[in-house]
Amino acid sequence: MSSPTFPFVYLASQSPRRQELLQQLGVRFELLSPRPDEDAEALEAERVNEAPDAYVLRVCAAKALAAHARRAHAAYAPAPILVADTTVTLDGAIMGKPDDAAHAVAMLERLSGRNHEVLTALAVVNADGVLLPPVLSRSNVRFAAVDRAALQRYAATGEPLGKAGAYGVQGRAAAFIERIEGSYSGIMGLPLFETAALLRVARVDF
Repeated sequence: MSSPTFPFVYLASQSPRRQELLQQLGVRFELLSPRPDEDAEALEAERVNEAPDAYVLRVCAAKALAAHARRAHAAYAPAPILVADTTVTLDGAIMGKPDDAAHAVAMLERLSGRNHEVLTALAVVNADGVLLPPVLSRSNVRFAAVDRAALQRYAATGEPLGKAGAYGVQGRAAAFIERIEGSYSGIMGLPLFETAALLRVARVDF
């Protein structure tokens, strides 16, 4: 007797971009948002001397387990849970999300005229509550040299807020990007090739 398939996946992310990318794959999903009493920032706290690869994989796995506990607590129907976490790294250092527009400009000035890496980790907890081995998508992005006035105009749009590295590749920051090596959808926050492979392992029907 074959194992059952699932008509949808829980998406433990509030990112509209991830929702759009899942729709692009034809994956049906239901949002599994954090409860008010959950401390998402605590999960994202960096550890001393933690490498960016290890950081993003650890955070993604932690978020996946927290999402599974959330589903079980709410007694929702069993189905796989998909989680992703994205970080930007420059010179081996993790660049988080900007606090405000001025912080965004400072971060973007560091990226200007240089290459940086975008790491997106993916994790799936299957319907039995088992965390599948997380996977990592690695992309390299080259920013053109951009003057401060242009960065300030971009920051004033509000687009950099809430985004790792203070930019969204699918938005106005595309004008700053000379070259990409890797996964465009991974830079957006959900690498579609790896996502499809993981969801097939978890027996999601799409």
